[in-house]
Amino acid sequence: MPPDHPHPLLAGFALGGFLFLSLLCHGPVSADVTYFPLPAVSTTKNDGSEGGFLVPTLVTEPDGDLRYIIAPMFVYNTIVGAKGSFNLFRYEPGGKELRFIASAAEKIERRVLVSYTDPAFRQGRYAYSVGGTYFKNATMRFFGIGPETPEGNETNYTAREFRAWWKFGLYLNEVTQIAVGQRYRDVRVQPGATDLPYTADRFPKEFGIQGASLLGHRATFHYDTRDSLVTPTIGSYVAAFAELVQNFRSGDAPTYQRYGLDMRTMIPGPSKRMILVVRGEVQATFGEAVPYYERSSLGGQNNLRGYGVDRFIDDHLIAFNIEQRIHMLRARVANVDADFEIAPFVDMGKVFNTFRKDVLKDYQVTPGIGFRGIVRPSVVGRVDWGYSPEGGAVFAGLDFPF
Repeated sequence: MPPDHPHPLLAGFALGGFLFLSLLCHGPVSADVTYFPLPAVSTTKNDGSEGGFLVPTLVTEPDGDLRYIIAPMFVYNTIVGAKGSFNLFRYEPGGKELRFIASAAEKIERRVLVSYTDPAFRQGRYAYSVGGTYFKNATMRFFGIGPETPEGNETNYTAREFRAWWKFGLYLNEVTQIAVGQRYRDVRVQPGATDLPYTADRFPKEFGIQGASLLGHRATFHYDTRDSLVTPTIGSYVAAFAELVQNFRSGDAPTYQRYGLDMRTMIPGPSKRMILVVRGEVQATFGEAVPYYERSSLGGQNNLRGYGVDRFIDDHLIAFNIEQRIHMLRARVANVDADFEIAPFVDMGKVFNTFRKDVLKDYQVTPGIGFRGIVRPSVVGRVDWGYSPEGGAVFAGLDFPF
């Protein structure tokens, strides 16, 4: 479940900066708890520029296994002003992960997130995840619906949302899982924090502009031969889902359907110093009462990385990603082994409203390059820069894009 666009950015820079500066320290690290005051500087397409400091702390077991990342931060953002946040990540054997994130800004933005994942519950027979988040994101953008919306249509709004979700999966064998789950999403559209036109003024009749209360019921099929859930180096992944969504704020709780197929494969070289990653994705949405923020979208940190989040929105999408991950360096950092990679990539994609012959024409294409710091098997810190005719975009986070 993908909660949040804005704040994994700082966490990504926190890890990346921590790993980089730690390499400058001489001598072995003998303590199980290591921390450094660091500068935090970032800029993104939608979220503006910011600078400040953070104090990331890595807590490791005597054998070197990472158990906690604790990262309090304070920055000044050019759009929302002073902003403080606290990030806690707890890692347990078997891939278990607990996340707690809390942040507040001088202007509008707030966020609290709690989630827990256990991919191997009851001796690996089951998997489950549960979580919830409340946030106000004051830098959301909307350009209209369709694959050719002009840049001049850009508007801004605050998304005030509460989300909750659960998912339970049964393993049919070591690589195949079927899962069921639900998600609740309550959305309110409010004035944003930028000087751009307010979305509700420019698009007053767009469905969803008055908010929505959504309950989704999803069934998912997973096939996964990768050697790690978080830091894989070889294998393939396929996920297909079907979802029925009820909108309780649209009279008589009308429903719509969403479908998706996500396919990925990793092709390593003999020494795994170079790994070619290829991804293909299809999404489709059918129904009459679909809020614009529930439709398929391109742009952001996980697809079409040369554009800001949700740059293109329509009922359906097709996307392709090709990324070459190249190992550059391994070093002992804060009592753990850290790998550093560069990753040139090309993202391609298109949104559309009907499956016709011309659906394979006129794709948006964004080349770029990524920089990654990896503490296997639990943590990835990344910064990705993608080029587009609209000036490109920079994204960061604590995971691979795919």
